[in-house]
Amino acid sequence: MRATIGALLALSGLSGCLADPDEGTPWRLVWEDTFDGPEGSPPDPSVWSLETGTGPNGDGWGNLELQHYTDRPDNVDLDGNGFLRIRARREAFEDSDWTSARLKTQGAQAFTFGRMEARVNLPAGQGLWPAFWTLGEDITEVPWPGCGEIDILEVRGQEPDVVFGTVHGPGYAGSESVGASYKRQEGPFTGAFHTFAIEWDPHHIAWFLDDELFHTVTPGDLPDGTPWVFDHDFFLLLNLAVGGTFLGPGGGPDETTPDLAAMGVDYVRVYERVEPLSEAPVE
Repeated sequence: MRATIGALLALSGLSGCLADPDEGTPWRLVWEDTFDGPEGSPPDPSVWSLETGTGPNGDGWGNLELQHYTDRPDNVDLDGNGFLRIRARREAFEDSDWTSARLKTQGAQAFTFGRMEARVNLPAGQGLWPAFWTLGEDITEVPWPGCGEIDILEVRGQEPDVVFGTVHGPGYAGSESVGASYKRQEGPFTGAFHTFAIEWDPHHIAWFLDDELFHTVTPGDLPDGTPWVFDHDFFLLLNLAVGGTFLGPGGGPDETTPDLAAMGVDYVRVYERVEPLSEAPVE
């Protein structure tokens, strides 16, 4: 079995320790998960629920994804050293040839405005689609895309040095979404941890890679006549998909795709702003 999880798998050699994240910043930490717990245990069930299957309609979660999400430790667990592991496996499982995991904080933790960030070690491999993102907490009453979606981190397996930051809403969803990509000049994200974040207030959403700003969206950037739906609670999601429309033609897994690929997460943190914005937001 091929396995390119060596970087993750140096997880136990990484401490993930940081200086006080509030010091010298306008932010106050209001919630975090540092994924502490015994090796092989699940992520905190009081915070994270695990979605299973191939989507509510069996359609690959609306994106023609190939994986069957499970709640098995084979696909999602803690490593015992303060890291979450999400693993995609090439294996026959029920109606799919791949398994993986998808976690969400819906009904447990949701936030309006602030800074949301995760420190992540991304997998390498054609056809992989790791993501850290948010959905409107009102999704059960206001179906997607009316609830809103903010994609903090998405990477296409065939472009391991490019991160995407995107918003979806009514009139600008799916292939019509509003976003941008950032190409990392130093090369692929794999092999080391990187911090992916947004800073979100009533008038704009800004995306950061390792604290470097690479994209901003305001209401004025949306298509004419479409609403800004990013003014209410959103919950967090982490997942590692295989295949799907986001990857584009020819982007699915092939013979070069590892049979086992892992996404490591050091922490997820949410901050609230404690200092006023230094200037009026750009409309």
